[in-house]
Amino acid sequence: MKTVRLTAAQAMVRYLAAQKNEEGEPLIPGCWAIFGHGNVAGIGEALYEARDAFPTWRGHNEQGMAHAAIAFAKARNRRQAMAVTTSIGPGALNMVTAAALAHVNRLPVLLVPGDVFASRAPDPVLQQVEDFDDGTVSANDCFRPVSRYFDRIMSPRHLLTALPRAMATLTDPARCGPVTLSFCQDVQAEAFDWPETFFKEHIWRRRRPRPDLDELERAAVLVRAARKPLIVAGGGVHYSGASEALETFAEAHSIPVAETQAGKSALPWDHKLNFGSIGVTGSSAANAIAEEADLVIGIGTRFQDFTTGSWALFRNPERRILSINVEPYDAAKHGATALVGDARETLVELGQLLDGHRAPAPDAGLRESWLEAVAAATAMPEGNALPSDAQVIGAVQRAVDDDAILICAAGGLPGELHKLWKAARPNGYHLEYGFSTMGYEIAGGLGVKMAQPEREVVVMVGDGSYMMMNSELATSVMLGRKLIVVVLDNRGFACINRLQRATGGESFNNLLDTARHEVPSSIDFVAHAASMGATAEKADSIAGLEAAMARARASDSTYVIVIDTDPMPTTEAGGHWWDVAVPEVSSRAQVRAARKDYEAALARRDEN
Repeated sequence: MKTVRLTAAQAMVRYLAAQKNEEGEPLIPGCWAIFGHGNVAGIGEALYEARDAFPTWRGHNEQGMAHAAIAFAKARNRRQAMAVTTSIGPGALNMVTAAALAHVNRLPVLLVPGDVFASRAPDPVLQQVEDFDDGTVSANDCFRPVSRYFDRIMSPRHLLTALPRAMATLTDPARCGPVTLSFCQDVQAEAFDWPETFFKEHIWRRRRPRPDLDELERAAVLVRAARKPLIVAGGGVHYSGASEALETFAEAHSIPVAETQAGKSALPWDHKLNFGSIGVTGSSAANAIAEEADLVIGIGTRFQDFTTGSWALFRNPERRILSINVEPYDAAKHGATALVGDARETLVELGQLLDGHRAPAPDAGLRESWLEAVAAATAMPEGNALPSDAQVIGAVQRAVDDDAILICAAGGLPGELHKLWKAARPNGYHLEYGFSTMGYEIAGGLGVKMAQPEREVVVMVGDGSYMMMNSELATSVMLGRKLIVVVLDNRGFACINRLQRATGGESFNNLLDTARHEVPSSIDFVAHAASMGATAEKADSIAGLEAAMARARASDSTYVIVIDTDPMPTTEAGGHWWDVAVPEVSSRAQVRAARKDYEAALARRDEN
């Protein structure tokens, strides 16, 4: 057997560079890296040697790098994933939030944090966490609950099994999620005679599990019996590439479609069977149908609480749930009839069984009334009052074409966007709302631009999320990956302030003015963005925002537009109850009243 002598780090990089997807693209097209003593000498040197064949990108924050990598994978519909390496200690732990984000959203990312010495000779090394009772523990054990596959590389030989297992996890349609290879720093630099066959090109093909025939027959019986069916399209529609199959299925069987945050853009907004968003941030049209549905057909959705209105949305006492999902865990939730299989193939095969069957047509008037409400909420405002989020959304929507990709995450903006944004093409709406991670927006936008460089990428972000993580704005400038970033400055965490007020609380510690302070906050976001190399300006009105968007679109580099907004108003149309516990005991009458309303809502849900 022919061998080649390489360090463990060199072997890992060479192996990753040889992995391809079925389209012939690199499965792992490169690595994000911030170096420290735990990875600079081993992985850093290996990446330097392979820099032309296997690119390395430098970020400014480990969590931000991982967000960019995850957003890239989402924008590529999981056909590719990126690697991210950090040193041990704080650099590694900065990625744990991103690992959880990827885990919740079923998105592939390869995390390679450095770890302590396998030999333990110099223990404790700088940044090492010591457990007084367990010598095997390191800080990287924090990745275990938020990784689909975790391994600690304590010998070069471990890579011979760990790397193929990692690739299998990243490409598995059901188990897909973050992989963590915790790489001991002395092992990274250790040499080993590797079999040359280990570095042969390998093609990882997308598996499309077909549904079980018995499950398929049971599903067909349910659909044929339903008089008021509703499809709930989730992120799995995108990951399966099932948008066309969904459209064909819905049209053939006259079934209205509602979209989750992850599923939005599965159908064009103007399709006659697209009744809009569902759930807590749902359209009045979709939610009205959901309340009366006798069969809820989930496709690639986890049925998260925002989707189901904390399981108070589906009010028909006779309703059944049919869950089409590639992951059995998700398919069986809440007593659903499970139909396990790839979304695209399952829709095709179920459609064949239902040949000729059509449900009664949904009420088109519901959809028309909702679109009128959207137009009213997003229209150009009158007067000089601060604009609402909805009015800003309307201005951005009018300024971009159907090819644009909209990026957002966490806070109040995603709720407004879920209701109001008109997505015309698949993957044109990119929201991180599974883990609802503030700070994802700009880093995520960078990852999306790397995945879809030919499309305009527009990031909408509140001032709160911008302050949490903005450093990858400088990375976008450095890499020449143009973003348009619209910063809505409502001077605090306005979404949680509204929730605080809705549950009987006073405005406290959310808006900057109501947080403890000695000096009033005054942040110059334009100057800040400009200091990182972006072109930046402040719009004084919605008309000014539209004019600024035209300049941003004409620009060749990252462009930031700041606009002041009113922190209080939200779109009144649509929406649904969300279960947020209110204190049973309080000295304040407002909280006691809110508790009574909460108990009444719980009772209504439990009646269902």
